[in-house]
Amino acid sequence: MSDSSNGAGAHTSLRGFWADLPREGRWLLSTTAVQLLGRGLTLPFTVIYLHEVRGISLDVAGSLMAWIAVVGVLVTGPGGAAVDKLGARAVILAGCVSQLVGVGILAFAQSVPMALLAMTLMGLSGTGWPAFNALIASIVDGPARQTYFGINFALVNLGIGVGGVISGAFVDVHRPWTFTTIYLFDAASMLIPIGLLLGPLRHVTGRAQAPDEDDDGAGSGTSYWAILRKPAMAWLILLTFLGTFVGYGQMEAGFPAFAREASHVSTRTVGWAFAANTAVIVLAQMFVIKRITGRRRTRVLLVMAAVWAAAWLLLGTTGIWPGAAYAMVGVIGFHVLFGFGETLLQPTIPAITNDLAPDHLRGRYNALSSGAFQAGGIVGPVVAGFMLRHDLQSPFIGLVVGGCALMVVLTLALERRVPARANGIDQPSEIPHVPDHV
Repeated sequence: MSDSSNGAGAHTSLRGFWADLPREGRWLLSTTAVQLLGRGLTLPFTVIYLHEVRGISLDVAGSLMAWIAVVGVLVTGPGGAAVDKLGARAVILAGCVSQLVGVGILAFAQSVPMALLAMTLMGLSGTGWPAFNALIASIVDGPARQTYFGINFALVNLGIGVGGVISGAFVDVHRPWTFTTIYLFDAASMLIPIGLLLGPLRHVTGRAQAPDEDDDGAGSGTSYWAILRKPAMAWLILLTFLGTFVGYGQMEAGFPAFAREASHVSTRTVGWAFAANTAVIVLAQMFVIKRITGRRRTRVLLVMAAVWAAAWLLLGTTGIWPGAAYAMVGVIGFHVLFGFGETLLQPTIPAITNDLAPDHLRGRYNALSSGAFQAGGIVGPVVAGFMLRHDLQSPFIGLVVGGCALMVVLTLALERRVPARANGIDQPSEIPHVPDHV
C-alpha cells in the first residue's frame, strides 16, 4: 500500500483543502515557495554568468545549459525504477544532495570542465521531479491530488518569480561575488527539503509493495515498455511531449528570440512578459482549480490547447508591426494567455499520470512523464533556434499553432482510452479510504 496518511476531500476552497490536507502534505506545500526562491535567483542568469562573468563562450554556455536537460532525460529511467524499489524519499534526498553540490561547484566554476561537472550533477538531480510527484501521490489521494498539483505549481512560480526579481536588482557582471552569492544561496535552499525528509517526513517512504511481492521490476507489466503499451499511457506521453515542445520548450527559447528578432521589443519588455506570466499563474491558479474540479481533465486540456494557440497567434501578429506599441502589448499579452494555459495544464497531466499508475509503479509512470517533458524541452529550443536563425518567423508560428491543433487530436484520442477516475470524473466527494502506512 502507499504511504498516504490521509486524502483531502473534494473541497474547492483553499481553506477547506488545507484543513483536510495530511500533515505531510502541509509540510511540503508550506515550504515550496521558499525552496524555489533559490532557483529563481539563478535561473534567469546562468548563461549570462557563464559567458560574461566566467568568460565561457556563448555557444559553449548554451551547450552546458542543454547538457543539464540531456542528463536529466538519461537518468529518468533508472530514477523511476529506484523510486519503486527504494522509495521516493530516498531518491529525492539523493537528487537534493546532487543539486546542492552541483550548484555549489558552479558558484566557483572558472573553467569549462568545472562547469561541466556542476551541470552534470545538476542534471542528475532530475530524478527528484518524478520522485517528488510520486511522493505527493502517496500522501494525497482522491480529488485533492489535482488541487495539490495546481497549488504547488503556483507556489513554484511564486518562488521563482520573487527570486528573479531579487537577483535582477542584486547581481552585477562587474561584481562577480554577487553571482557567487546567489548560487550559494541556491545551493543552501536544498537544505530545506533535505531537512524535511530527514526530520518531520522521515517516516514517509513513498514506496509501495508490489501485489505479487515481486518488486524487482522484471515481472510482467512492470517494465517501461509494458507501461508504454498501455493505450492511455502511450497517448498521454505523446501529449506530454508535444505540450512541452510547443509550450515550455518554445517559451524559453522561441518566444524571446521571436520577441527580439521579429517583434523588435526591448529586453525590458521581455522581462515584463515573464513577470506577467508569473502573476497570472499565482493569481489565477486557485480560481482555475475551482472551475475544473469534477470536470473531464481531457476537456480542460482541450481548452488549454486553444488558449496556447491563441497566444502564439497573438505573438505572430506582433511581427507585422515590429517595434510599435502593439508589439509591446502583444508580447506581454502572449505571456498572459500562455500563463493561463499553464494553470490548466499543470493540475491535469500529473493527476492523470498518478491516477493511472498502480501504487507500486508510481516511480516508473512519473519517470516516463518526466522524460517526455524534458525531451520536449530539448527538441523545442533546437527547432526554434534553427527556424528563427534562418528568418522563418511565420513558419515558426505556423509550426507551434499546428502543434496546438495536434494536441487537440491527441487529447481526444486519450479521452477515449483513459478511465473515468483518471479523467477527473466519477470520483467520491467524501474523504477517501486511508491506506495503511508501509
